[in-house]
Amino acid sequence: MFGYSYSTSFSKVIFPNIESARKLTESVFYKDLNFANELLPIGDKKIEYRMEKALKANSYSKLQTLKLHQKAEVWFPIIEPILKKYGVPEDFKYVPLIESGFTGNQVSPKGAAGLWQFMPQTGRDYGLKVNDQIDQRMNIRLSTVAAAKYIRDLYKQFNSWTLVAAAYNGGEGRIRRVINKQNQDNYFKMDLNKETGKYVYSLISMKEIIEHPEDHGYKIKNPRKLMALK
Repeated sequence: MFGYSYSTSFSKVIFPNIESARKLTESVFYKDLNFANELLPIGDKKIEYRMEKALKANSYSKLQTLKLHQKAEVWFPIIEPILKKYGVPEDFKYVPLIESGFTGNQVSPKGAAGLWQFMPQTGRDYGLKVNDQIDQRMNIRLSTVAAAKYIRDLYKQFNSWTLVAAAYNGGEGRIRRVINKQNQDNYFKMDLNKETGKYVYSLISMKEIIEHPEDHGYKIKNPRKLMALK
């Protein structure tokens, strides 16, 4: 099985003309969009609307997305092999892009910190030192190992990578309650809070735009070939 490491230099991305961008925006195709090989359902207008909205949020006109591209080029080569070692799909490398914007010292109002936005106790539960002297949530390698272990444990509970992503964002307890209350375990059909309800769409969007930038309004100068990793 092959995974793909994207070594394209996103620092060399430029914006195309408006007409080209408009044409690309109008020709969104959903049938092959997926997260960790779990396909986005097609034929549901509500789902397609949410996906289109997420794609537009990270389109050619958003300078913040370009900055995330550049950060991804630096951090993905560190994250990818760690996820692979622990049997976690490579698509979870997009979680830090959504959670923290790849800002290592990011601390949320609730106390979540680091690229993976671990809460203090969750970090400790997965082997990170978090105290007044040291906070290993800020360490990219150690926090990625902890995240991989946590994600692997979540999969044992939910047996679905999209639900794992939702639980990572919204909390495993909340997702379990929603499943029981709604008698529904398909992420795309669940009625979730706003943030978690758009979370997987955001991950798919970021994945799609970083892996296929030219399809979404970015033009790359001197692209380098992707490196296939066994």
